[in-house]
This record gives sequence, structure tokens and C-alpha cells, in this order.
Amino acid sequence: MPTLFYKYHALGNDYLVLDSKEVPSIFSIEQIKLICHRNFGLGSDGILHGPFESDGAKFGLRIYNPDGSEAEKSGNGLRIFCRYLFDQGLVKNEPFTLWTLGGVVTCQVFDSGKKIDVEMGAVSFSSSDIPVMGPHREVINEPIELSGKTYTYCAATIGNPHAVFPMDNISKELACSLGPHVEVHENFPNRTNVQFLKVLDRNNIQIEIWERGAGYTLASGSSSSAAAAVAHKLGLVGENITVHMPGGLLEIQISEGYRIRMVGPTTRVGKMIWDDQEI
Repeated sequence: MPTLFYKYHALGNDYLVLDSKEVPSIFSIEQIKLICHRNFGLGSDGILHGPFESDGAKFGLRIYNPDGSEAEKSGNGLRIFCRYLFDQGLVKNEPFTLWTLGGVVTCQVFDSGKKIDVEMGAVSFSSSDIPVMGPHREVINEPIELSGKTYTYCAATIGNPHAVFPMDNISKELACSLGPHVEVHENFPNRTNVQFLKVLDRNNIQIEIWERGAGYTLASGSSSSAAAAVAHKLGLVGENITVHMPGGLLEIQISEGYRIRMVGPTTRVGKMIWDDQEI
């Protein structure tokens, strides 16, 4: 049976929204891979399935990567889903809560849905929270060997795992060459998202992103949050940070306890119909 999807993007990071009222159960892993495929499917960086009833929040959301795995949290995905809820008339301009596997967040829609404010929660650098193998510690400026060379990284979680590599020079080519090895490195039992971080000044950072389960990505809200928090932890930036990514800019504010507020845009692309087929 044909299935209706609603496509949005946030700084080039695109998602397909699948309304749970229309399709209560998510597809199989193989079907998700096909739907998200850029050549053989509709093409996207993932699927957002909701809204669901939730005891801890007004709405519940499940997030699926293009490889069929389920993500705990996605900053861009959250903003896109907020825009979808707004477009469907389910929320207005008042703050509301949204449940994800990575925790409950508070969201607010501005500018007719074109700008979304999300309280992402608190960043932790604890190896037990992220998780990272080894004794309990904050994972800051630790060595890691990749392809015969030693690099320095920091790890963090904001509901999903991140490995951040501060560097003087970063590029898409660097992210695509090292990112796949970091994602599945034995240090990270749940795999990890990867950011290559360049500090531009006290209020600006630049990142290149390799996303767990998705690959090279133009923008990421949770990656921006983690990278900004690491830069702040290292004393390289202040509390108000603009994150520069290939897809555009995100604003990150860091408050006490490394609590993150993310503000950024969303864009509605259109509706897409998937004709179910045997695979």
C-alpha cells in the first residue's frame, strides 16, 4: 500500500516524517534502508516516526537512521518534527515537551515554524554515560589510534554518543576518511557520532560531521551541541557559540551544568509517496 511521507530539511540534513496516526508501526530495517536510499528510494538522512502518547512529555518521537538503526536523539530531527507538529496544527507558539530515547526536551516554534528553539538537555563527558570503554572518567583529550596514526579526542553525550576531534584544519575529506573508523572503534560499544572541530574565535566554531548510521552529514544539531560543549570545556569558547557547518549555521547557548539551548531553522520540502515493493 502506498505510504505518505512529509519531507523537511534543517540546514540540508533531511528527514522523512511518518505520521504514527497514519502508519502506527515502523517498517522493517530493510525497508527503512530502501526508503532512505538516495538512488533506490525516496532519499533522506532518516525517518521521524510520531507523534506517540508519552507519560513524560506532550508528544513522543522515534528516530531511525538510514541504516535502519534507531537513534536516541537528533537535534535537526527534533526541530523538523516540531515544524511538522506546527504545520499540522498540533502546536502553536507556546513551549511544549517532546520525548525521545535520549530524554525529554522542551521546544518552542517561532517565525511560522521557520525557527525552532530546543532545550537539548545537559552534556556529560562521563565515560559511563556516553559510553566509552575503560575505567570511569571524563573523556577529555585522550589518544586514539586510527589507521596507524594517533589523534586526540574528547567524548560527550547529550542523549547520544559523540567523539569530538579538535584540529587546526578540517575538511569533508577528513570526515569521510576517518569518520567511518571512529564510528565503529572498539572504544565505543554503541558506536558513535563523530565531529572534527576547528575553533574560529571565542564565539564561533566550525565542524565536519560523520553521523552514526548515516555517514557524512551537512549539519547536525546534536553534533553542534556536543562540539560546542567540548570547545567550552577546553576553555576555547564562551557560552554563546555559532556553529558553522556545510549546511549552514546553528546557535548554541551553554548554561550551568553544560545545559544546551539550540536555535536553528527548518524548511518544508513537500510530500512524497512510497510505493511499497518486495525486497
